[in-house]
Amino acid sequence: MLIVKTVYEMKMTRSKIQTNKRVGFVPTMGYLHEGHLSLLKKAREENDVVILSIFVNPIQFGPNEDLDRYPRDFERDEKLAQEAGTDIIFYPTSEEMYPEGYSSYVITEGLDRHLCGAKRPGHFKGVMTVVLKLFNITKPHSTYFGQKDIQQARIIEQMIKDFNLDINFHICPIVREEDGLAMSSRNTYLSPEERKQAIALFKGIKRGEELYKNGERDAEKIKKEVEKVVKSFNLAKIDYVDIVDYSTMSPLKKLGGKSVLALAVYFGKTRLIDNTILE
Repeated sequence: MLIVKTVYEMKMTRSKIQTNKRVGFVPTMGYLHEGHLSLLKKAREENDVVILSIFVNPIQFGPNEDLDRYPRDFERDEKLAQEAGTDIIFYPTSEEMYPEGYSSYVITEGLDRHLCGAKRPGHFKGVMTVVLKLFNITKPHSTYFGQKDIQQARIIEQMIKDFNLDINFHICPIVREEDGLAMSSRNTYLSPEERKQAIALFKGIKRGEELYKNGERDAEKIKKEVEKVVKSFNLAKIDYVDIVDYSTMSPLKKLGGKSVLALAVYFGKTRLIDNTILE
């Protein structure tokens, strides 16, 4: 497995890959867990060469967010990536990705108005910018994102379409702990008691799915029932519970077609997200 730290070296490495070889790419911020590894394994199954990027992207963090304490352990990530069949890790510094004088950014209009986009201004501007840069540097045939960050995945999917990028986009299922908690690097922030109660998100999701399965299509009724479940956990502080159309990421009153039930919940200072697709 090759570890590459500069944009120039990554571009040179990519240019040496034979043109008949399929390249799969998984962008991450590191501190890998089974969710990330599932993306790498899917990329391994479908491609000749697998590239993983590890980069904690400073421009997607707000002023009071967790950039400085975001978990990092490259040696651990390196071992896990190799076991998952990764061929190349692209591991740049912030200075490498955003050199002095950097001034160009990518924005979306519409898809970021609700859910996390409404709660974290500028977040998706940072995400889209770094992902487009990574696409240009690694030139993949296919890329793999997790469903847990459903709004992020939808925005990247649209960016690929809007910019006519020749990249096959894949959303892979959420990987969960045994008790249902969606795997996340931020789970490491939780205290033992917060970790026990963090299943509130999954319990809320299951309640929403149950109502939908039983024929309920009124978004407000489903949301209220989900909120009731989450609030039954005394440490859970709801940031949002919403139901949106998958295509537009806009709130729905009545469910029809492909919808997303999405939650963001705080436990102390730790903000966790989860979702399920209803269709």
